[in-house]
Amino acid sequence: MTFFQFAWLFFLYSLLGWLFEVSFVVLRQHRYQDRGVLGGPFCLIYGITGCIITVGLRELARDDLFFLFLLSAVIATAVEWVGGHILEWFTQTRWWDYSRRKFNLDGYICLSASVGWGLLGVVTVRWLAPALLALFGLMPVLVRQVLVWAVLGIMALDGIGTVLTLAGVRNRFPQAESVHNRLAALTVRIGLAFLGAAERRMLRAYPETDLARPKREKSTVFAAGCSFYKIVLLFIIGAFLGDIVETIFCRLTMGVWMSRSSLVWGPFSVVWGLALALVTLLMYRYKDKTAGWLFVAGTLLGGAYEYLCSVFTEIVFGAVFWDYSKLPFNLGGRINLLYCFFWGFAAVAWFKVCYPPLSRLIERIPKRPGTLITWALTLFMALNMVVSAGALIRYDARSKGQPPANAAEQWLDETFDDAYIARVYPKLKQR
Repeated sequence: MTFFQFAWLFFLYSLLGWLFEVSFVVLRQHRYQDRGVLGGPFCLIYGITGCIITVGLRELARDDLFFLFLLSAVIATAVEWVGGHILEWFTQTRWWDYSRRKFNLDGYICLSASVGWGLLGVVTVRWLAPALLALFGLMPVLVRQVLVWAVLGIMALDGIGTVLTLAGVRNRFPQAESVHNRLAALTVRIGLAFLGAAERRMLRAYPETDLARPKREKSTVFAAGCSFYKIVLLFIIGAFLGDIVETIFCRLTMGVWMSRSSLVWGPFSVVWGLALALVTLLMYRYKDKTAGWLFVAGTLLGGAYEYLCSVFTEIVFGAVFWDYSKLPFNLGGRINLLYCFFWGFAAVAWFKVCYPPLSRLIERIPKRPGTLITWALTLFMALNMVVSAGALIRYDARSKGQPPANAAEQWLDETFDDAYIARVYPKLKQR
């Protein structure tokens, strides 16, 4: 799928989602209510979810309708849950509430909505996406490119104004209106007018919204709670421990020592690190739930996460990093039931056993050294991931007979040749 096709689907999914939400309110409550966050007729949660499902689950469109329904429901529910909490954090109010429905969680997700998401996912992947892409293909190339760029530009400007409004920029900087420089004053006035319009629209649609952002008190404890520094350190720790655990698991089950790293420098598994960081960030407020609740949530979210990671790496790098085709109850070789259960057990072990002492240990680090160490590790991991991505992209290009086009690609070919890649990624397969 090309960039323009992806953007086209994102735009239409957002627009159709907005129309669906508004129509639903009109039919049930007999009144109009803006159901989007942006000023335009766009509901971004539909755009994001639709694109993820279309790209990630399109190979299930023909035969595996049950798994298409199940994964669509899980992925869309996760997006809805995350989006609801982000909006609540920004605006101090709820933008939707399922509290009166049975089997709900925090009022942001519920079983009936999840079933609806699953059905929409099946319809989208099997019929809607092909129809929209066929429509896109009928347009002249220049027309569709200009249309996509124009729509993305409008959505970007709308999004910037909305984010600044949600962040309370107008409330934080009232002194901006007193700027004396003519050019600066004109720019500021235009910006304030734009933000004011966005704020008035939001308050009309959601009167309880509080757009004045309170100042946060600075903590004297390093990486307190679920802070940025703690999440970064947990990502790095999880990447390291995940690689070690997988390596030992391969040794015990297959009798061989095998690298399970996903980076060219050091024993780090990005899949595990990202999983640990995300599960902590998203489920921190539920860490005291029962073990059974954490197991079910971990099984469903972990399975969906691993499936999407497999799709992403295959699309971007043209390679398959793992294949469960020989295991029972697998789905396209990307996930299998046993390993989904492992995700569930891992969620329970993490929040009930590992996280509390590890969190306390991180918080004991002195603030200044901890900050410096975290930023140094962040820069190293960022560079490591960029170089690793470049090495894998060149590995795929070499297999297709494409010579290096510049000095950087030449360096990647010489430093990370086929033998090096085979040693770091022994189970890597070309698509």
